[in-house]
Amino acid sequence: MHVLIVNNTIIPALKYGGTERVIWWLGKELVKRGHKVTYMVAKGSNCPFANVLELNTDKPFNELVPADVDMIHLNHAVNETPLKPYIITLHGNLNHQQPLDKNTVFVSANHAARFGSDIFVHNGIDPEDYGKPILNNRRKYIHFLGDAAWRVKNIRGAITIAAKVKFPLHVIGGVRFNFNQGLRLTFDRNVIFHGMKGGAEKNQILNQSKAMLFPVLWHEPFGIAIIESLYFGCPVFGTPYGSLPEIVNDDVGYLSNKASELVIGLQNIDIYGRQDCHDYVMANFTSVQMTTKYLHFYEQVLNGNSLNKTHPQLQKVQVEKFLPFV
Repeated sequence: MHVLIVNNTIIPALKYGGTERVIWWLGKELVKRGHKVTYMVAKGSNCPFANVLELNTDKPFNELVPADVDMIHLNHAVNETPLKPYIITLHGNLNHQQPLDKNTVFVSANHAARFGSDIFVHNGIDPEDYGKPILNNRRKYIHFLGDAAWRVKNIRGAITIAAKVKFPLHVIGGVRFNFNQGLRLTFDRNVIFHGMKGGAEKNQILNQSKAMLFPVLWHEPFGIAIIESLYFGCPVFGTPYGSLPEIVNDDVGYLSNKASELVIGLQNIDIYGRQDCHDYVMANFTSVQMTTKYLHFYEQVLNGNSLNKTHPQLQKVQVEKFLPFV
């Protein structure tokens, strides 16, 4: 089968880029299974295992599609409905009630349910990008992984919790802090801000961390940072919003929207096994499991079926800017 994977950004992602990394891992695994993959992405992209075409938004999309493509996997909207079989993965959140395509795929059960759907594929990482973790090393700090300038990620809450539990906090992500959040604590010597890190640099930081703090204030669609951290043996302490309850079970972390309870959870960090966290990701959240499920949906569409019986649509507009955290 020839699969055309479409997105509007450059691949590969060298530092950040959740969608870029997901489609890279998916394409790589499809090729391993004997399929042909072509990427249609932004100018400047390259890939050693697949053909790369430029997504030229000035031209009708169907004119750009190679004749021998069997399945189109959209990860961003295009300027006309594909003439060949297709699916669309929605990677982010929307907050307006607009009917979506019947072949829309979401990235977690919670993400799908908020649009009245049960069609989802959990993202999965490629372990080859992370190397073999060292799970018996001495670890002295915890980490936050996400855009520190984005208030829904709640770096302020993470800093507060880390200070109360008296663990140094390493912050990976974002190009700057949002000082409107009142982050005077960012200058504390126990908070180390690394900025944007990717590849070996990020992996090294994660592989020396005791745990991940992820007290988000929104419904996280999925959260690749969660499974990256678990892969390196880091249990996750976060809020019970979005995908987190279906990804972070009691064996690999603790969820609460109360800072005091997350502090207590971190004080009992030794009950979580690093090997258990790593094995959990390998069994459930790699590109192998992700690709298998996407192939199942490809087959349904190729057989002439729609993935959703009706058009998915956001069930409830979120009025509040931030979800509760005390």
